[in-house]
Amino acid sequence: MFVCGKYNLVHEFFRKMQKSSIPNALAYKVIVNTFWREGKIEEAVLAVQEMERRGIVGSAALYYDLARCLCSAGRCQEALAQMKKICKVATKPLVITYTGLIQACLDSGSIQNAAYIFDQMKHFCSPNLVTCNIMLKAFLKHGLFEEARGLFHKMAEDSNHIISKSDYKVRVLPDIYSFNTMLEACVEAGRWDDFEYVYKRMLGHGYHFNTKRHLRMILGASRAGKKQLLETTWQHLARAKRNPPPSLIKERFCVMLDKDDHDSALACITGNPVEELQAFSKSAWLNLFQENAQRFQKDTLTRLVNKARLIAAGNNADSVLQNMLCSGCEFLRTCSF
Repeated sequence: MFVCGKYNLVHEFFRKMQKSSIPNALAYKVIVNTFWREGKIEEAVLAVQEMERRGIVGSAALYYDLARCLCSAGRCQEALAQMKKICKVATKPLVITYTGLIQACLDSGSIQNAAYIFDQMKHFCSPNLVTCNIMLKAFLKHGLFEEARGLFHKMAEDSNHIISKSDYKVRVLPDIYSFNTMLEACVEAGRWDDFEYVYKRMLGHGYHFNTKRHLRMILGASRAGKKQLLETTWQHLARAKRNPPPSLIKERFCVMLDKDDHDSALACITGNPVEELQAFSKSAWLNLFQENAQRFQKDTLTRLVNKARLIAAGNNADSVLQNMLCSGCEFLRTCSF
């Protein structure tokens, strides 16, 4: 009846139980959840009080559901008062119970109440990774970037204080979900200094560059002035013996050319195996030069073409270099600097 949403039948059945016998703790748990679904918070509280007056010992699940019910209505102090009762009969770790209360607050749309429960739980148990990730996502969803930033920094700094296995019980280290959540938020907010910190921390924690997820971020960071992150990613891929994706190769090519470093620019395309040849066709190179025309001086491109001719004249010439050379020459002929 409850599962099917037939709450009127639940109430009718409960009243019959009251007349014929004393309802047990499970019956009270069902009626509390029924009142909660109906938005009748006070009725749920009164039902539990009636149960206690009858001397029935409530289960941890019952008090947990009542606490979540109260949290969803913004009555956090009353919800926390249920924790003493839960502790007497609980079998689950406290952190799971507190996390459930936080989620109930968030489900009702209150980040303030969720943050309050999160702060209070620290006096009784240490939040785990699931709890922290829930709060991290919630802070960002509600536009509280600084709060999310502070939480993430604490998680990241905790890794500096891990000496023994017992430290993991009181300290939470970010996982790849934590890193990706913050990276996305930094990009969206244009917080490139924070992005740099999070990205370097991610690599430092042993997580890897993911082309599908991180490529656009690194390209955006590079174009926003964080060109060092391009180099960091390039070196990271080299250490892992991974071929950089075409977009990364082209961006580094442009960055090196912008620095007038022709050798490094050419090394981007001659020193790495190219898997997607279409990305380095003559038309693709010409588009690259045209799209980045404002970044290059004519003399820079002229020196690049001359350097490329010398390499192409040797035995190391390949189709990628030849395509770049042909497109570079055509661009110099047709472009007005």
